[in-house]
Amino acid sequence: MVFSYLAYYVIKPEGRTNYGAILDPRQYPMPKLGSTLLGGESKELDAYKGKWIMLQADSGDCAEACKKKLYDMRQLRLIQGKEMDRIERVWLITDDKPIDTVLIREYDGTRMLQVKPELLKAWLPTESGTSINDHIYMIDPLGNLMMRFPKDADPNKVKKDIIKLLKASAIG
Repeated sequence: MVFSYLAYYVIKPEGRTNYGAILDPRQYPMPKLGSTLLGGESKELDAYKGKWIMLQADSGDCAEACKKKLYDMRQLRLIQGKEMDRIERVWLITDDKPIDTVLIREYDGTRMLQVKPELLKAWLPTESGTSINDHIYMIDPLGNLMMRFPKDADPNKVKKDIIKLLKASAIG
């Protein structure tokens, strides 16, 4: 009896099962980013509402960490099987540097939008000691920023979170 009391009131087991940090969408409403497609046509992020959005932000140079996130996002979407059509991949490009054509072809299907970095920094939250370029974010089909994965995220743990999100959600 005493042990059960201690276990319930003192030890308090951790009940968290998610890998990514769950964000309060009320604190991060989706702003107008003034984004454009690579060809210069205006296209806002909310054009992809109705689907889950897996989002990353990085420079057009796309160093190795950027390429790894693009690869992980592509694979995480593919591994969802019949549910993969519920996910849209978006790369927000934070500068005017030209993007390698091979990279565009390799990650065909990833929506590439150029945005102003100051607007992103005001919107996307980061962990201390990191920048927006270090994370992958999830936006729900209603346009709510709801999850941030850590820097150098483990794709297997991210996969489990995405499976749970899609299973629990009837929208998107």
